[in-house]
Amino acid sequence: MRHKPKGRTQLSQIPGKLSVALHGHAKAVNAVHWSPTHVHLLASAGMDQTICIWNVWSRGQKKARVFSFHNAAVKDVKWSQQGSFVLSCGYDCSSRMIDVEKGLESLIFRDDQVVGVIKFHPDDSNLFLSGGSKGRLRLWDVRTGKVVHEYIRGLGPILDVEFSTDGKQFVSSSDVSGSNISENSIIVWDISRQVPLSNEVYAEAYTCPCVRYHPFDPYFVAQSNGNYIAIFSSKPPFKLDKYKRYESHGVSGFPIKCNFSLDGEKLASGSSDGSIYLYSSRSSVLVKKIKAYEEACVDIAFHPILSNVIASCSWNGDVSVFE
Repeated sequence: MRHKPKGRTQLSQIPGKLSVALHGHAKAVNAVHWSPTHVHLLASAGMDQTICIWNVWSRGQKKARVFSFHNAAVKDVKWSQQGSFVLSCGYDCSSRMIDVEKGLESLIFRDDQVVGVIKFHPDDSNLFLSGGSKGRLRLWDVRTGKVVHEYIRGLGPILDVEFSTDGKQFVSSSDVSGSNISENSIIVWDISRQVPLSNEVYAEAYTCPCVRYHPFDPYFVAQSNGNYIAIFSSKPPFKLDKYKRYESHGVSGFPIKCNFSLDGEKLASGSSDGSIYLYSSRSSVLVKKIKAYEEACVDIAFHPILSNVIASCSWNGDVSVFE
């Protein structure tokens, strides 16, 4: 791994230059995710129906595995907490568990909707949450392959889900553009009681393609199609911060994601202009802009150990690592 990370990062330790360019997807890449245990491995999910596993710093062949188990575009990919499996989902109305080393599909979770997002439970790696095009939110158990809970609210297509840090709640974001009720766009749910805890969290008419909890502080953020990231308290009544937001980047209808660094000091966002925007989490000031692509930069992922390393992917099919 070349260099060992030290403690909490300084803002000076910010990724800046392109370190590795990974070419292999034939169409747009929707998601990237670092392995939590094999920290040289990066997974990417593409519209070309494939999942690529990249051996990022290999001197030889960087594309370690290509999985073509989905028979339609792949929307999301996540490593299991032990790092031996990836979970993926997509337009073929399924989520799939793949054994990375063996290259075999170990489980298929069939759905009645396009599955757009998946997240493992932070405390119980046997559980994952899925959200899809018919607005259905489901908690699955990988041991049985069955649905444990369903969260029903008559929502539009689910754009993102995110567990709270204590694993007792989750936030869902849904597309409200087809309806005139925007108060349902962001909902905070009680996982075990299966009920919404929030009411009219975000009253703007913008959809939010991404929601993220801060790793330590009591707030979460939502990427808004109004070209800014909104801040909400993670305590009831989940109030919107009217005085602070992160705004320099563009969303412009793309499924642009954002992510906090592990120490919580930085918030990185993709952008419709093909750049990566790095903000100070506390002050919301833009710290750095990295021009990455000609087309939209869709997802960004901080490395799980090396705080100055970030992966990103683009609408034109590129995957990149910046240091």
